[in-house]
Amino acid sequence: MAYKITDPLIGAQPIAVTDTTQNHQLGTIVRAEDSTYGAGEFIYLKGVASTAVGSMVDYDSYLATTALSPATGGVGPVAVAMSANVASQYGWYQIAGVAAVKAPNAMTAGADVFSLAATPGSVDDAAVNGEQILNAKVSVTTGTPSTGLGLIAINRPFHQGQVS
Repeated sequence: MAYKITDPLIGAQPIAVTDTTQNHQLGTIVRAEDSTYGAGEFIYLKGVASTAVGSMVDYDSYLATTALSPATGGVGPVAVAMSANVASQYGWYQIAGVAAVKAPNAMTAGADVFSLAATPGSVDDAAVNGEQILNAKVSVTTGTPSTGLGLIAINRPFHQGQVS
């Protein structure tokens, strides 16, 4: 994925690059385009340990911090890492468009998206109470664009939270 930022942003850190230097204000949102996946929106955040390309993270828009999306009990907005943006580094996370998300199990196109209980930062289409990611739908089965990833259409996704 070769997203190019389309918004005017001086000295823009490329979408797929992680950096130890903070190049933009945390929480900055930009639009970018890719010739294969189309347009998307991205938020600039500080990384967290064990983040890989495609990891789903929970983020706090006020503090601009991230945590790998938990298997259970997640609450609030989520985004998809565009780089291996680990602790003490800075990078872009996708919040809208077609995102390549860690998805180790087969999924059905058009299905709802849920946190994967066995692997924080990953998703699945198996319905589990309190683990649904709203504003997200499976676009293509696992293995696209590569092994362990699935394409998910997102629009400012967030955890549903517990349903009783």
